[in-house]
Amino acid sequence: MTTPLSGTPNRNSYDVVIIGGAMMGASVAWFLSDNPDFNGSVLVVERDPSFETSSTAHTNSCMRQQFSESINVRISQFCAEFVTNFRAFMGNDGRVPDIPVHAFGYMYLADTPEAADALRAAHAVQSACGAGTQLLTPDKIAAAYPFYDLDDIILGAHNPVDEGYFDGGTVFDWWRRSARERGVETVTNEVVGITTNPAGTGVDSVTLKSGEVITCGTVVNASGPRAAKTAAMAGLHLPVEPRKRYTFVIDAAKPLGQDLPLTVDPSGVHIRTDGTYYMVGCAPDDDPAVEPDDFAEDFTIWEQKAWPAIATRIPQFEAVKVVNSWVGHYAYNTLDQNAIVGPHSNLRNFLFVNGFSGHGFQQAPAMGRGLSEWITYGEYRTLDLSPLGFDRVAAGNPLRERAVI
Repeated sequence: MTTPLSGTPNRNSYDVVIIGGAMMGASVAWFLSDNPDFNGSVLVVERDPSFETSSTAHTNSCMRQQFSESINVRISQFCAEFVTNFRAFMGNDGRVPDIPVHAFGYMYLADTPEAADALRAAHAVQSACGAGTQLLTPDKIAAAYPFYDLDDIILGAHNPVDEGYFDGGTVFDWWRRSARERGVETVTNEVVGITTNPAGTGVDSVTLKSGEVITCGTVVNASGPRAAKTAAMAGLHLPVEPRKRYTFVIDAAKPLGQDLPLTVDPSGVHIRTDGTYYMVGCAPDDDPAVEPDDFAEDFTIWEQKAWPAIATRIPQFEAVKVVNSWVGHYAYNTLDQNAIVGPHSNLRNFLFVNGFSGHGFQQAPAMGRGLSEWITYGEYRTLDLSPLGFDRVAAGNPLRERAVI
């Protein structure tokens, strides 16, 4: 579907132009509007205000602290703080609802000595950050969750504190609403060109599909799976590509009788409670880059990969019915599956907020806060996001996140 362009920007120059108005763009816009030291103008350019093909629309809206890199643990800890105190962060606006976190935790299962060692190493990182992750022997897992078949499992890791899922859609909606009320301008349009200065040290302007040329002080690439296409307009290479991820919502003939942690099976399939249903997710075994508008489903993924895995791990799930399914896109960072955040090495006013490889929703609060600080002060003042900066991409020096689902 092609969304018609509607309207034009009110001005021909903005302090900040954000390319992409989904979760990341909305976060950056809102945190800028909430920063008392920022008094500039902000334009958000979004090509499809329905967001129906965005990663935001296809998210499973989860949060966890079980990462292998401490920066990611810290980022998700701020997400938990933000979500559980959402109304306070939104200025104690009485219209803003409380957002519960369904904190049944993630359950990582290891079936090889190498995988068990990886859980132990990640646990040490998480514990140093104050996360509540517990390492569990199969006997302890079975005592708490007797429905698993654990014959092949050596070790598990579970954190019931601030891990689970939340209503990310409400966060997204209120970020957009509040930012508009504070003066952030959003247009339905598309950036089709980026002009840099003759020295190649900064972006001068962006060109919209409707023809307007908008000069800008800072450009933020928040275009999700399209991020590489946006970067290419500025002559930049970004190792981010759309990759398909499958979600199946199932009804079980024999429900478990207790919440199912988001269980990360060694097969790569994951499953969690979703109200009265269960939500199953996985990547295809053949996992190439796809076009940003390719959402075609391969139903053999369910039959040959997802269902066999969950029925083996949880025998009660031999009898289930798929009631809904969809394909979404990861904005997959091929270098190291970690976010790329902050300024380009040479084009210093071109900022990235890209490549989240599936954990963008839970990282959005810290990303918006961090880029707001960078734009306003020229530095990160709360959580230092520089380990996720573009310099490592330019140097080919990965900061590899090993707990990617």
